[in-house]
Amino acid sequence: MKWNVAIRKKMGNGAQGFDLDISFSSDAARLVLLGPSGAGKTLTLKAIAGLLRPDGGQIAFEGEALFDAAAGIDVPARDRGLGYLFQEYALFPHLTVRQNIAFGLDKGLRNPRRHADDPATERWLEALELGPLGDRFPDQLSGGQRQRTALARAFAAEPRALLLDEPFAAVDGVLRDKLRAQLHDLQARFALPILLITHDAADVKAFADEVVHVDAGRAVPNPTRSR
Repeated sequence: MKWNVAIRKKMGNGAQGFDLDISFSSDAARLVLLGPSGAGKTLTLKAIAGLLRPDGGQIAFEGEALFDAAAGIDVPARDRGLGYLFQEYALFPHLTVRQNIAFGLDKGLRNPRRHADDPATERWLEALELGPLGDRFPDQLSGGQRQRTALARAFAAEPRALLLDEPFAAVDGVLRDKLRAQLHDLQARFALPILLITHDAADVKAFADEVVHVDAGRAVPNPTRSR
């Protein structure tokens, strides 16, 4: 199995509390978690990435345990080999496009040189059509350009899989279609497994080999066929 997830996490207390209790397994190269806002999709993704520690359960990727409460396993996020694309992209505002991408190449790198000529960085600048924007800062970019920069940074780290949190929510309809097609092509080109969370059925149509429906912190049966 590529993905094997069965976790529990209690957030908050009383009326303001939320209980995540989700289980799913999948061999899909392109897996989509689909559900409304507040369903627990982002909590699930953060737990898989190692950014949120579950209260119990297990997480495994390609047979490797990333988290197992009973066995005392909790692999640090930096060692899981999973790229994470935040919904708001989380670019470093004080670094240029080129530096943001270079940041993903070396775990120990803190401030890549602004005009460093690194072949891997240049490769991803070109792959994501960011070459002319290399010396710009995030606040000088459009929403689509920021997303492509974040994708380039994630791909540059050569992850084993890519986790995407509502990757098209911050861009308009026409650009959204273009970015979907671009990500689809990149995934096919590099054969990189992706796990994408969304509330948009169009993302399912564009990406999903398999869909897990999420509601109220749980995986639920699909009430209607999504494809």
